[in-house]
Amino acid sequence: MGTFVKGETKVRPGVYHRYENAGSGGVAEARNGIGAGLIRAKWGPLNKVVEMDPTSDVEAVFGSGATEDLITEMFTGGISTGKFVRIGSGGSAPSITIKNTEDADAVTITGAYVGSRPFSVSVKESITGENKEFMILEGSRVVFSVDFDIADDEVPGLVAAINGATKEFGAKAASGASGKIAIITQAAMEGGKDPDVDTTDYSKGLSVLEATAFNCMAVDSEEVSIHALVNAFLTRTYVAGAYPMACVAENKSVALEERIKHAASYNNEMMHMVLNSANNAGGKIEDGYRLAARIAGMIASVPSNASLTHQIIAGYASLAEPLTNTDIVKALKRGCIVLTENSNSQVWIEQGINTLITPGATQDEGFKKIRRVKTRFELMQRIDDTLEVLIGKVNNDTDGRAALIASAQAVIDRMVSESKLLPGGTFSEDATQVSEGDYAYFVIAVDDIDSIEKVYLDYKFRFSQTS
Repeated sequence: MGTFVKGETKVRPGVYHRYENAGSGGVAEARNGIGAGLIRAKWGPLNKVVEMDPTSDVEAVFGSGATEDLITEMFTGGISTGKFVRIGSGGSAPSITIKNTEDADAVTITGAYVGSRPFSVSVKESITGENKEFMILEGSRVVFSVDFDIADDEVPGLVAAINGATKEFGAKAASGASGKIAIITQAAMEGGKDPDVDTTDYSKGLSVLEATAFNCMAVDSEEVSIHALVNAFLTRTYVAGAYPMACVAENKSVALEERIKHAASYNNEMMHMVLNSANNAGGKIEDGYRLAARIAGMIASVPSNASLTHQIIAGYASLAEPLTNTDIVKALKRGCIVLTENSNSQVWIEQGINTLITPGATQDEGFKKIRRVKTRFELMQRIDDTLEVLIGKVNNDTDGRAALIASAQAVIDRMVSESKLLPGGTFSEDATQVSEGDYAYFVIAVDDIDSIEKVYLDYKFRFSQTS
């Protein structure tokens, strides 16, 4: 006979039907492998998040020769998605005015971004002679090209061709310009200037990242003052409902004792500091922001059912700063990520820990471990995402709260099956609170799993079987 809306009373007798979603919308999956970073660059949008993946052409987006190599290090560390912000203020965009065959100004081409990226411009006839080709180059590499028709007046055609094919450059006809565009070969675009970068710009960049979700971030600075900004940013965004982490490192030139002291000062389960440097396969020392970015990529991408303890760092050939056992023990106690070598002379992470050395009143010792913090953050994120779709959709009564409990319990059970939690975890109503009106209280009781990191072997020998 037809359909009905819930609560509706039909006039005619008959059978009516409707359908609805009786489930929770599914169990939310883990958000893992997402990195983020603040960089300086010679090209690209300022103070905006640019999302990239391992196949992205970093040089095409940000140019080269600044600190965009932070991005490459994070992808090498294992992230599958990156969210990067080019920071800075001021600067100027490169431009050039090309002429017509009468040596009069014809078309001005201006970069869409400020920066000193060294572009040049060429105009040549095509091989067939049927049209002309306009090119923007960086060295010998063509970064943009477009064809335009040969005509008595080529100015409007070139302007339309450039503006219709790219947003990275804009073309504008000179006042009263007309005629044929002159042939030129790699004429330099001029006036491009990089933006200035100071502490305020790092703060602004962090504010931009605040609106996006990620697992672990890095910054292109070794300055303690910038690292302190990052540490405060992590706490601020966590309170606001995010689950961020960061990794920093200082240069080898800073005294080891100073680096250890700085790591201990953060005392934050979301903050990580790599203590000592290494040599890559090419013999270059890896320290500072590049080292931090590599480890940040590893932290972001490691699944919460695995540990970074004794994880080998690909491409690192040897330690640039071998430490004594005394130094290693001291650094670990103060929350440093320490690089050591295994029995095969491979560089690895001694222990997957963060800078938390004195847990707060609501924290246990598990918050000192990267694996266990990632597990706890993942649990909270997945329950948040799973229950979010039910907010405002279920009644605050026994049945409605039961629906929330079933949905969240499914997350716990899934994480048990993924070897991230021990069996027996529960999501239940808080018996000490009254759920009424538009609020309800629940308790999550779970045990997360750690990795075996310390094996104690008690060998018992005897001189003979009869002794």
